[in-house]
Amino acid sequence: MADRGVDLSALPKEVRDQLAELDLELSEGDITQKGYEKKRAKLLASYISHLPNVDLPLPDVQLSPSRSADPSPSPEAPGPSTSSASRHHRSHRSGGARDERYRSDIHTEAVQAALAKHKEEKMALPMPTKRRSAFVQSPIDTCTPPDTSSASEDEGSLRRKAALSAALAQTLQSPDYWINRSVQSSSTSSSASSTLSHGEPKSQPQPQPQPAASLLADVLAHTRIGKLSWWRTPSVPVSSRVSTKIQQLLNTLKRPKRPPLSEFFLDDSEEIVEVPQPDPNTPKPEGRQIIPVKGEPLGVVSNWPPALQAALARWGATQAKSPALTALDITGKPLYTLTYGKLWSRSLKLAYTLLNKLGTKTEPVLQPGDRVALVYPNSDPGMFWVAFYGCLLAEVIPVPIEVPLSRQDAGSQQIGFLLGSCGVSLALTSEVCLKGLPKTQNGEIIQFKGWPRMKWVVTDTKYLTKPSKDWQPHIPTANTDTAYIEYKASKEGTVMGVAVSKIAMLTHCQALTQACNYCEGETLVNVLDCKKDMGLWHGVLTSVMNRIHTITVPYAVMKACPMSWVQRVHIHKARVALVKCRDLHWAMMAHKEQKDINLSSIRMLIVADGANPWSVSSCDAFLNVFQSHGLKPEVICPCATSPEALTVAIRRPGARGAPLPARAILSMGGLSHGVIRVNTEDKNSALTVQDVGHIMPGALMCIVKPEGSPQLCKTDEIGEIVINSRAGGTMYYGLPGVTKNTFEVIPVNQAGAPVGEIPFTRTGLLGFVGPGSLVFVVGKIEGLLMVSGRRHNADDLVATALAVEPVKTVYRGRIAVFSVTVFYDERIVIVAEQRPDASEEDSFQWMSRVLQAIDSIHQVGLYCLALVPANTLPKTPLGGIHICETKQNFLEGNLHPCNILMCPHTCVTNLPKPRQKQPVDVGPASMLVGNLVAGKRIAQAIGRELGVVEDQDLIRKHQFLSEALQWRAQMDPDHVLYVLLNAKGVAVCTATCAQLHKRAEKITATLMERGGLNTGDNVVLLYPPGIDLIAAFYGCLYAGVIPVTVRPPHPQNLAATLPTVRMIIDVSKAACILTTQPLMRILRSREAAASVNVKTWPTIIDTDDLPRKRPPHIYKPPTAEMLAYLDFSVSTTGMLTGVKMSHAAVSTLCRSIKLQCELYSSRQVAICLDPYCGLGFVLWCLSSVYSGHQSILIPPLELESSLPVWLSTLSQYKIRDTFCSYSVMELCTKGLGTQTEMLKARGLNLSCVRSCVVIAEERPRLALTQSFSKLFKDLGLSPRAVSTAFGSRVNLAICLQVGFFFGSGTAGPDPSTVYVDMKSLRHDRVRLVERGAPQSLPLMESGTILPGVRVIIVNPETRGPLGDSHLGEIWVNSPHNASGYYTIYGEESLQADHFNTRLSFGEPQTLWARTSYLGFIKRTELLDASGDRHDALFVVGSLDETLELRGLRYHPIDIETSVSRAHRSIAESAVFTWTNLLVVVAELSGSEQEALDLVPLVTNVVLEEHHLIVGVVVIVDPGVIPINSRGEKQRMHLRDSFLADQLDPIYVAYNM
Repeated sequence: MADRGVDLSALPKEVRDQLAELDLELSEGDITQKGYEKKRAKLLASYISHLPNVDLPLPDVQLSPSRSADPSPSPEAPGPSTSSASRHHRSHRSGGARDERYRSDIHTEAVQAALAKHKEEKMALPMPTKRRSAFVQSPIDTCTPPDTSSASEDEGSLRRKAALSAALAQTLQSPDYWINRSVQSSSTSSSASSTLSHGEPKSQPQPQPQPAASLLADVLAHTRIGKLSWWRTPSVPVSSRVSTKIQQLLNTLKRPKRPPLSEFFLDDSEEIVEVPQPDPNTPKPEGRQIIPVKGEPLGVVSNWPPALQAALARWGATQAKSPALTALDITGKPLYTLTYGKLWSRSLKLAYTLLNKLGTKTEPVLQPGDRVALVYPNSDPGMFWVAFYGCLLAEVIPVPIEVPLSRQDAGSQQIGFLLGSCGVSLALTSEVCLKGLPKTQNGEIIQFKGWPRMKWVVTDTKYLTKPSKDWQPHIPTANTDTAYIEYKASKEGTVMGVAVSKIAMLTHCQALTQACNYCEGETLVNVLDCKKDMGLWHGVLTSVMNRIHTITVPYAVMKACPMSWVQRVHIHKARVALVKCRDLHWAMMAHKEQKDINLSSIRMLIVADGANPWSVSSCDAFLNVFQSHGLKPEVICPCATSPEALTVAIRRPGARGAPLPARAILSMGGLSHGVIRVNTEDKNSALTVQDVGHIMPGALMCIVKPEGSPQLCKTDEIGEIVINSRAGGTMYYGLPGVTKNTFEVIPVNQAGAPVGEIPFTRTGLLGFVGPGSLVFVVGKIEGLLMVSGRRHNADDLVATALAVEPVKTVYRGRIAVFSVTVFYDERIVIVAEQRPDASEEDSFQWMSRVLQAIDSIHQVGLYCLALVPANTLPKTPLGGIHICETKQNFLEGNLHPCNILMCPHTCVTNLPKPRQKQPVDVGPASMLVGNLVAGKRIAQAIGRELGVVEDQDLIRKHQFLSEALQWRAQMDPDHVLYVLLNAKGVAVCTATCAQLHKRAEKITATLMERGGLNTGDNVVLLYPPGIDLIAAFYGCLYAGVIPVTVRPPHPQNLAATLPTVRMIIDVSKAACILTTQPLMRILRSREAAASVNVKTWPTIIDTDDLPRKRPPHIYKPPTAEMLAYLDFSVSTTGMLTGVKMSHAAVSTLCRSIKLQCELYSSRQVAICLDPYCGLGFVLWCLSSVYSGHQSILIPPLELESSLPVWLSTLSQYKIRDTFCSYSVMELCTKGLGTQTEMLKARGLNLSCVRSCVVIAEERPRLALTQSFSKLFKDLGLSPRAVSTAFGSRVNLAICLQVGFFFGSGTAGPDPSTVYVDMKSLRHDRVRLVERGAPQSLPLMESGTILPGVRVIIVNPETRGPLGDSHLGEIWVNSPHNASGYYTIYGEESLQADHFNTRLSFGEPQTLWARTSYLGFIKRTELLDASGDRHDALFVVGSLDETLELRGLRYHPIDIETSVSRAHRSIAESAVFTWTNLLVVVAELSGSEQEALDLVPLVTNVVLEEHHLIVGVVVIVDPGVIPINSRGEKQRMHLRDSFLADQLDPIYVAYNM
């Protein structure tokens, strides 16, 4: 450690304080171990007694050229033979392996060095898990290491042996050994919860390879640890491969982030992100302010034409036979040559036709100045030339665009924007092109997406009219009118038109002629697109001005024959060639086929994208190969261009033998801060750039800051190049607003005062002026990625990625780099096309290396790296990747990657600091005073009085439910209490009071005879929902035994459902099971025996055919405190709890419901609920017997075979009150939402329903209830009818809202809705906000509090009452509270804690039950029945379910709501945590190819809306997330299944 030899007590106090603070940060997990050591060393640096340096031995890492450092687990480390074989094989591959345009040997070395450094750190990333069916990319099923195999869970026991044998076999050759060692330490939540916060000191050196015996002992020792930890978490076997991977992920995340977490956040929950404080070590520009650079004057030459058309007219008349253009066919042979005479005459014909033949004489279609689209393929330059010059002669404005290949063609809708802004309604094209355009059924050209209506005109010669003798084109001297419009795509993908005036077009041609020294009659080979940019300026305009012979080599020819342009130069002895780096690379790759090529005729090889920093290596490599073929080094002329300023700078050809211009070797770190620093020390992070020559004749250039006002840069600062010149564009046509910011920029000095009055044009190029006024370009604004205030260039990142070996994974030319804004900063995304033959391992290995290389060289973390199948990225017309469209697809989830790696943990460094919990040792007095001072009323709410029952008869009747049923059977024997419906809505079974009583008696008699039971024994009732269940319940009460209702197992899914049944039977110590014959057969079947021990069931009695016997007597409990029944339920956290319900509680609960819902004998209610626990059971089995109303029972299962049965029952029986669950409501909403018209036609009418109550134990699902109300409004459902109930384990019914439109209005006001701030909720605070506020969450009141119930909001830690609108735990006091948990060994502490708790102050004598739900009470403006202001209870969520992350409290439902919104194909989602990692499981309703699209979207939305980083994203099939009968997600079941590897996920992504 750093403090050896330092006496800490002797240090100054402030240093000791800072050290203590550091220790605290480390213990809280706010800083990594490495960061801690670094900061500590820095603090102690000046106090340390100087010790001799201690060198730590590091393991040797050897990098062979073919296999660079390997950071990810390799399946098997190949022996020497395989690697040499692969090297041998690689040398025979065709030249397409390396894209030389990004080639730089320096760079490759840098990348290899960076990866070697990472290899020393022995880093291992967990590989994603993918279902084999999802994306079968490689035919060979490659071998994976033991912890990433797609093994089923029954192999789990073998996995350690596999790891052991693998470790022995590899003898430390692969990093797998290190992974398995780190992984098999404990992965239980208790011990691993600290893994994120405490890094391990890395001071001891890595052990040298051990002999096999000690290695064996080592692995066995780890196995033992594994076994111990398995006992601690019985639900999750630690050998499961999922938890191993999570452990691996945690180990990876222990590495410190970059940059170190600075004090970003005022954690006031109002402020989210503060701008990070600037680093004092950031390099700053130090030079003086730049002085504008002047180009050489534009020479005046006597014979320059007054306009470009005049030049064409002159050559057409005087040099008619001179060749103007030679076009090539697809094989690279000359197809035709257009002479200047032909070009002139055809252009003339076209001009005449356009002006005179398209309309009538009085109403011509085109007027001079109109805009016309030119739609010609690249392969037909002749037609394009004629159309372009024809338009110039007709004085209409040509707008050349790409040929749209389909309605949705990449960018075609953006082309529509261009055509719209330029007001284009006519398109010129050739006959062949027109035939190829997509048509409708009746042969018309389809309406392209976003395009204005177009009239198409074919310009082939046979359709043109010869002009009459007296017609002459009007050729004025060049003026400021627009000559043509060139399209340009912005960074956002919008396509705009740059207007170039006639004078600018002419001046630009003159400037190019002077700079390139063009001579009349020269030959030029043009490989570029002749519709725009250099291809147009040199190959169409300047060439005609100088009577140059242009040979055009279209893109299609280059693809078929990459040497074609070199051959043309050789054959025609061309003087000038116009190419891109790509063409240099392709020619170099193919040059072996051509021996006798001579390039000595070239005086100028213009490299159009020479401004790309990576062009330098292409130029060097090309020169290297072709210097022996006569190519002179000084003829290579890179240039810089921009659509707005046209040509910015071009290198002039040097004199023979003169020294070549020097290059700048710049520090990447400096560049990222926008300053120029020559890199001498670390060549790994250097960028070599070549100059692009001097600026154009007649131009003036400045460098200004790219962001904010155009302030002049200093001489050592990188900025945007701005140009003032007559030869530039004049505006974005039709877009005056954007034009001003680009074409009319007046630079300002540091004081902000304008420097002169000359307007400059922004070029979009970033660069600086070097010695001798040479211009250097280091990138483009559109490729600029601003991450945490630092600039990175997309091209630089591409180059680094491509320098990573092995390159067999991706196609080199098909990589897109862009940034997306997530959580207040730009995040870098790289998307590449994967080769079809690349295996999963290769891809993952390549991806993890790219991460490390970019991290080392650029000091920036990647957010996402995605590989997509070959040929799926959107392309630009010339074959490049369409970046904007790719970004759009990424953000919309339409990219369909086949591999993805997200690294939010590494690159998101601006998260708020974790919240520090305040210690809760505040005394009650100060709290009380605090409450009173704040003027808050204590938050409590009380239901109305239960009232006193006077009539003795009633007391007798209502003391016990068993007596109530006997009384009804005597007084009103034929009154129908229950009607059971089937899926068709037909009553299959009814029960009158007498029938129910008699059936219960029969069951009692059988129990007494066959059960051998004692009073108070527990009896399990295992029945499908129906009247048998109710009869069996009362039969148990008559016999004096305790009924326990249990949901029967699902016959199709016994393995999953029968163990729960068995568990309840075992836990409740049931002495007997009552059930039906079919269920009895299932319990004893062979299938059941597969999942439980069927030999040890208690006595099973089937109650289907009982003898007609009456019991000798009916049991009457001695006191009302005796147990009536046990209520067992599995909570959403996976806890099985049984609560005890006494006879007194049952009676008061039924009385309370009767009062609240106004239930009496003449009423009918419909119940569509599961009858096994909670309020559902009470309404199904108890309420009718108590109140005498008729219950129409609809088992929710029947809805699966007939969805409308519940709603049609409501309509048919004219039901006023109905009770349902959220799952029923959701089924109806999703299944019937589109069929309301059909239901209406069938006569379905819901106007009779006054209350439809959802029975639940959760926060009201506002979105669902609202959509249900809206959907069925057309069927007459009142918007006020839908409401909710709330109950918990300790009290089954706390709130129940019944809407009244008439009568006494006892139910109180409508439920109110409030909007709370989600940020405050995470801090356990309630802050009410307006509807629509950002981060607002709507909450609906949970219903009116039942009579006899008191609710108070309590701080769960201090147990003191809280004020109005404060978040706390809901405590309840009521005569119908449950009496306690049913536990065999009587856990008294838990009992007392939950059922008989007292407040720490305020009202200490009252006993309360803790519901374990968080909520708050808000006094509303509404009045209740008694005229007082109404106190509304808002339930926020279950305390057991909340996730504690970063010191804040999250409710899973809020994160899940965000996740489900992230993509249209997410059907459902669930979240849980595992060792501090947030795991999101999303059900995919779309096709499997969309699975990986969800990973970044889910990560983005959780980060944006909840400020959390998702650790693992699991994509599963629909229906995998388990949901209980109340419609609640069973997140803990899901967690256990995931960790035991039983989900069969489509994809599991481990975010780095």
